[in-house]
Amino acid sequence: MANSNIDVYGADWCGDCKRAKDTFNRLGVAFTWHNIETEDGAADRAVEISGQKHIPVVLYSDGAFQVEPSATDIEGKLKELGVIAA
Repeated sequence: MANSNIDVYGADWCGDCKRAKDTFNRLGVAFTWHNIETEDGAADRAVEISGQKHIPVVLYSDGAFQVEPSATDIEGKLKELGVIAA
């Protein structure tokens, strides 16, 4: 998997979070999963990044973030970063 320094903040019960993780896995892009319910400080960090309580929050290597991104949003950002081919 491509090393991309991507952090995904979410919860196991969250459908949008599952979709985001599935998208990264399907595209072969590594990410670090932060479970906001079990990891100390993860929920606060997600709010700190996005300014809101919606999940997932995806933080990219360039400092940009997406909240509740669609698969298309994620693919577009990965192409912009050069992590996957355009």
